[in-house]
Amino acid sequence: MSHRRVNKRTGVIAGAGAAAIVAAAIILPNANASDDTPAPRTFSQETAARLGSTLASDLGADAAGWFYDGGKDQLVFNVVDEDAAKEAAAKGAVARIVENSMAELKSATATLSDTASVPGTAWSIDPKTNKVVVLADRTVTGEKMQTLTRATEALGDGMVTVRQTSGEFRKFDDPSTLGNAQDDNGAGAQDGGQGVDDGAGAGDGAGAGDGAGVDDEGQVGDQGQEGDQGQGGQDAGGDAGGAAAEGATDGGDAIFGGGSRCSLGFNVDVAGAPGFLTAGHCGNIAEQWTSDQAGAQALGTTAESVFPVSDFALVLYDDPATQPPSTVDLKDGTTQEITQAVEAAVGMQVQRSGSTTGLSDGEVTGLNATVNYGNGDIVNGLIQTNVCAEPGDSGGPMFSGDAAVGLTSGGSGDCTQGGETFFQPVTTALEAVGATIGAGGAGAGDAGAGDAGAGAGDAGAGDAGAGAEEGIEEEGQAPVTQQ
Repeated sequence: MSHRRVNKRTGVIAGAGAAAIVAAAIILPNANASDDTPAPRTFSQETAARLGSTLASDLGADAAGWFYDGGKDQLVFNVVDEDAAKEAAAKGAVARIVENSMAELKSATATLSDTASVPGTAWSIDPKTNKVVVLADRTVTGEKMQTLTRATEALGDGMVTVRQTSGEFRKFDDPSTLGNAQDDNGAGAQDGGQGVDDGAGAGDGAGAGDGAGVDDEGQVGDQGQEGDQGQGGQDAGGDAGGAAAEGATDGGDAIFGGGSRCSLGFNVDVAGAPGFLTAGHCGNIAEQWTSDQAGAQALGTTAESVFPVSDFALVLYDDPATQPPSTVDLKDGTTQEITQAVEAAVGMQVQRSGSTTGLSDGEVTGLNATVNYGNGDIVNGLIQTNVCAEPGDSGGPMFSGDAAVGLTSGGSGDCTQGGETFFQPVTTALEAVGATIGAGGAGAGDAGAGDAGAGAGDAGAGDAGAGAEEGIEEEGQAPVTQQ
């Protein structure tokens, strides 16, 4: 692949070799930086993400992605020429001249979509390596692997890295995995295949095992246990049911519809109407949602659902007077207030809450990810992380501090072995449904998402993140499928 490009400022043609030489010589501010090059500034993760979106918009074709260096609290911004490096450095970022532009990286992902559409594969842009990272799960063998290999070899080692994973990509909705359901504190299910029986607590053979039921009345298990036989020592049914009984519906709480269980993502406002976001593959399977499996506690109605291509749904609360809290359930009796939405950045430390596995944490590892779940279910523009998740966690919130970041889509592995997990960027969902999030009314615009079709970390982020510069500162019911 040719990497010849013309610097729009100087008109000078630079090839891949030249760019590589420059990259080796200059990482601003360093040896070749002039004496007046400002020192890198320190940023919070959320502020760095906002500034990254702004710089990507300002620099356009000269921007090549960014990541957050948590060890130094710095924003590392990739560019393709010295002029762009100076501009990024002037904003307080660590500027790094790289070989592959964002346009070239996105072109590579488009090529993979055309030539390597193999179930069980995923790819994302990794700004740390300035490459597209391709993942193949354990089902990718034989002819499928040959197809993938041909496609990636055509792009070259300088553009693509390929890795094989031990898990299998899925939307967390495979009934065969019900026996692996866990409560909010990691307690493993004992009676697989029976589903998650709402109200079933410790010792209830009809449920999912010790303390793994979702009790809509906030009570303990059928035998009065408190889940102390489970690994976590708490009854997830009591946790989720207690919240529902008090009228609080937080991010990460269980929601039921169409015989399935998912997780609520973030509460939102849509032109004055209360609603919440969850996964699109959940929204596709149910119109009516309740906070209990029995269906006694009506919650809301699906207003919009997008899957595949993207993976988000908007559910409007049936009671227009509902005032749901802009909070996420941390599964320890406390909640995290959510006041804003931000773009993800590689290196960002994040947490995820879900009705199966509770609270987990990890790091963003890739952006603009595409995942092929099979059967034609291909989703683009996702955030890739190493945060674990399992069936039933679908739609749950991923967040960083008080900032909403993503909605759980799917992935591989579990919370025992780990794996890769993919999330729908919340900024894209907010923009698409016209919703705002948080007590401060922060919507997609506040998060720097100018283009509803843009994937996480897309350079086309608009200028809404400009403020970063100034502010731098659910007894006996049928089993449910877990989504």
